[in-house]
Amino acid sequence: MPTQATEPLHDEPTTGSNSDEAVLDIRVEALVFSSNRPVSPARLAEALPAQAGRAVTPSEIEASIVRLNGVYEQTGRSFRVEHVAGGYRVMTRPELADVLAAFHRAQASSRLSRAAIETLAIVAYQQPVTRARLEAIRGVGCGEVLRSLLERRLVAVTGRAEELGRPMLYGTTRHFLDTFGMNSIKELPDPAANPEPPADAPPGQGPGSAASLPGEPR
Repeated sequence: MPTQATEPLHDEPTTGSNSDEAVLDIRVEALVFSSNRPVSPARLAEALPAQAGRAVTPSEIEASIVRLNGVYEQTGRSFRVEHVAGGYRVMTRPELADVLAAFHRAQASSRLSRAAIETLAIVAYQQPVTRARLEAIRGVGCGEVLRSLLERRLVAVTGRAEELGRPMLYGTTRHFLDTFGMNSIKELPDPAANPEPPADAPPGQGPGSAASLPGEPR
């Protein structure tokens, strides 16, 4: 996604007649489009100049986002401004996921392996979790996979367990939420929706497996 727009995305940024709202919407749109990570309403408000002799408030930012999304909906745009990971960012519409997945399939080297997805799912549902617990659930060593997740900033060390040796505890990050389009881990799919695997099923199947995450990372 380009970090700077070269021309307006639409002629009328709002359906209202208030010129101050129109100016605010254009500015908010520019800020959100230029950011490669979610931006909070408070941060957006701070970045904007005063209007009508007073500072812009976070509630006005939220109202602006609603108006912008209304315009995008009316004009059939392929994107919306969504609230994820505590802030706002531009995201493509869910119904276009298959098209985008096909387009980006050539970049397979940058995608997570099945082992990484399985490990990440376990961390997401069991966090905070130790490496020993991860490996007990998966039935295989997770050292290299865990290291790759740390490098991708999808997982981070969140503390140490109160047990012998004080092993490190792992949990998901804000970047994980952003990558999978979630606002909090409460939005993870219900593991109860996935049936328990049979006793002789291979590791990595059932609740907490790859199928339990919302979808391919963006």
